[in-house]
Amino acid sequence: MTLSGANQADTLSKKLLPPCQEIPNCLSSETPESKQYIEPFKIKGNSDKAWASLKDAINHQSRFSITHESADNIHAEATSLIFKFVDDIDFCLDKENNAIHVRSASRTGHIDFGISHKRIEALRVQLQKADLIG
Repeated sequence: MTLSGANQADTLSKKLLPPCQEIPNCLSSETPESKQYIEPFKIKGNSDKAWASLKDAINHQSRFSITHESADNIHAEATSLIFKFVDDIDFCLDKENNAIHVRSASRTGHIDFGISHKRIEALRVQLQKADLIG
């Protein structure tokens, strides 16, 4: 189940990522007790610089587009190459804890063959190479 755009924007503005359902095509950094857990991006130094660099990295990914953003939330969509499946990817800047929380979920299907995880980790590597996150 995917939240509608308005509901999703409302949820993100409260610094809460939409919850994952009990299916393997969803990852979230806000569920450490779950199999769906992925580490948040741990910011080194200036959080505004890390946030701006994340937006830039997203904009340079193929088949990615930012559909909603605010000062501390980003909602992006990623489209698969062959079947054109859409994944919803949410980021939430947590300045208090020097972290960027992330959630990625496929809109359709049950399994995504690890694509969401690979996509998030590729963004993590880009920001680590720029020495913005640990």
